[in-house]
Amino acid sequence: MPRHPEGIQRLIDHFSRLPTIGPKTAERLVFYLLTQDQDSLENFSDSMARLKGSVSICTTCFNVSETNPCAICLSSQRNRSLVCVVAKPQDLAAVERTSEYNGRYHVLGGLIDPLRGITPEQLTVNALLARLQDNSITEIILALSSDMPGETTVMYLTRLLKPRKVRITRLAQGLPSGSDLEYADEITLSSALKGRREV
Repeated sequence: MPRHPEGIQRLIDHFSRLPTIGPKTAERLVFYLLTQDQDSLENFSDSMARLKGSVSICTTCFNVSETNPCAICLSSQRNRSLVCVVAKPQDLAAVERTSEYNGRYHVLGGLIDPLRGITPEQLTVNALLARLQDNSITEIILALSSDMPGETTVMYLTRLLKPRKVRITRLAQGLPSGSDLEYADEITLSSALKGRREV
């Protein structure tokens, strides 16, 4: 039998399924929502209900966007010779916040992780290779986390990209081993972008 009324408990259960949200945090969130006025709750609910319908995946870089292609891929102000490869859209947003990078992106959709059953075929690796047919791309920046799945993905991509005669660089100083790119601050990421090195 739930500790709370059914409607509250059901919402706590929903929040508990979100990443990094445990039952206690979920409970706090639900009780916070109870203190909000009806208009705020309806706006919140409406935003969640429209979430999937309001965004799409860019068929060029695989970032989430309201347009396809996304604004970054469409921009004539971006350096088309650089492609920064990231694991997920949150990583792209983290790099953008540094204001140090003005090229384009490629979102892999994850990292190679055999222990979790994630193989290269499940990522957008083939689409990345297809983009290299555009000879205007001269450098690929591998902006991937320095944990085991990140390192595995870097090795795999390097092996595929080396014969393509494109410069391959990695983020360098400032990112500690085992760290997740998404949680790096702007100064650390900015330093890593400036100090990238060839693979």
